[in-house]
Amino acid sequence: MMEIDINGIKRLIPQRYPFLMIDRVVSVEPGKEAVAVKNVSANEAFFSGHFPESPVMPGALIIEAMAQTSIVLFAAGKENERDNAPIYYFGSCKARFFLPVVPGDQLKLKVVNVKSLPAGAYVSAEAFVDDKKVSEAELVFSVKNE
Repeated sequence: MMEIDINGIKRLIPQRYPFLMIDRVVSVEPGKEAVAVKNVSANEAFFSGHFPESPVMPGALIIEAMAQTSIVLFAAGKENERDNAPIYYFGSCKARFFLPVVPGDQLKLKVVNVKSLPAGAYVSAEAFVDDKKVSEAELVFSVKNE
């Protein structure tokens, strides 16, 4: 298991501000499971419109955080292959939301590889704030090398 800081995350995934949705990977066992965190700040750009008087992190961005954690899960340990960086296409998502995520929360994301496919994978993801599950999703994606 290894930990990855923000600079390491930027080497593994293409997203950048304001669309970088994970701050640290606290553990990753490449190809098996990864746990990441997103510190949710009142300064997030999306809170100005969702919703100004009662800010809530959009569900689509929670799924994006899960997807970025999934990319790290499969890209970690393959840093020397980054010259031919793969592109990840998320093909389907089945998600459920249980509680709102608000400024001041720390979102903990856990992604587990359910099934590796020849050109992609099927993963199970969960998001927590403290010990409360706020969301869960099943993501299917494919990988294409340019």
